[in-house]
Amino acid sequence: MWQDTMLVPPWLERLLTTAFFNVCRTHGDAARSECNMYCLDCNSDAFCFYCRSSKHREHQVIQIRRSSYHDVVRVSEIQKVLDISGVQTYVINSARVLFLNERPQPKGGKAVSHVCEICGRSLLDTFRFCSLGCKLVGIKRNGNANFTLEESKNEAAMQRGEGISEELREGSQQDIYPPTPPPPPTSNSRRRKGIPQRAPFWS
Repeated sequence: MWQDTMLVPPWLERLLTTAFFNVCRTHGDAARSECNMYCLDCNSDAFCFYCRSSKHREHQVIQIRRSSYHDVVRVSEIQKVLDISGVQTYVINSARVLFLNERPQPKGGKAVSHVCEICGRSLLDTFRFCSLGCKLVGIKRNGNANFTLEESKNEAAMQRGEGISEELREGSQQDIYPPTPPPPPTSNSRRRKGIPQRAPFWS
């Protein structure tokens, strides 16, 4: 048995295979009932906002969001518990995120210089993996990466990561705020005409 306990936290594989955004069986009639949260302490099924308040108040919980029908997690949340170095990050709605699992590679397209080591998906920078799932496969296959939390690696990944702008959706939209609209243009009627002149001094 390979040393997965040293390289991969025990909750990660379960997280990557969990189905999110189903309606909660207990709170199905509530407004925020989509199961988009995961407890790292319990390492069980996804749950909703109300389940968190009642059953996981003191636990480590991360919230899953959705971009283009794929599950993502904010870097600010996942980097506290996982070394994400080598994984491509993206900027979506002003928040830096990364994808949980591999996504289908669009057909065609121009040649790129950086691709995921596992699935071959094009990357925006010199990263090794397109998602946490691909990094997990890379660790199991080659053993030359790990998820052990090291602050220096995370800082380097954050500094290098430049992303694209996409739409980020979550079940309840509670953390998504529209951008602040620009101030209205100043009316020309309020502007002074010409430059004010000081009255001349007469001796």
